[in-house]
Amino acid sequence: MTTLQNRPHTALLVVDVQNTIVDGAPRRDAVVANISALVERARREGVPVTWVQHNDDDLVRGSHDWQIVPELSPLDDEPLVEKSYGDAFEDTTLETELAQRQVGRLVVVGAETDACVRSTLHGAFARGYDVTLASDAHTAGDKTQWGAPPVESVIAHTNLYWSHQAAPGRTAEVVPTDDVDLGSDG
Repeated sequence: MTTLQNRPHTALLVVDVQNTIVDGAPRRDAVVANISALVERARREGVPVTWVQHNDDDLVRGSHDWQIVPELSPLDDEPLVEKSYGDAFEDTTLETELAQRQVGRLVVVGAETDACVRSTLHGAFARGYDVTLASDAHTAGDKTQWGAPPVESVIAHTNLYWSHQAAPGRTAEVVPTDDVDLGSDG
């Protein structure tokens, strides 16, 4: 039901699943395994997979910390969008990559729940995309020392918040990995 014209397809958007970002995150291995399962399913079903990779002064392009975790490997024909802001649409090629593939719906997974995942979900929804958040395929680092809630609460709140989003002509939903509809014919 996207508001984007001639954009009937779905893409899996894998946000910032990089070594330093998910290192030590709660449920890290389970989240990465769920993301991997969705990536493999998307590939099998012919659903485009788009990767997002953050870089900035503290996360230097090319460093070990910057690399996507070893359990996940983008294929050569899968777009990899580099970003420097929370919202993966800001000052990147993401919109162009999605438009070329006629994508109007995104299934979003990755890290960090309370930063780049949330910003990208908002960015997509505000730009007219339908969005699905895989409830058990996103995580974050512990920011309680700065006054943030514990990570499990951040994840639960984000899942709750997105399950109640609404806007004219767009849909938002939150579902577990096993229930994600990739919108393919496969």
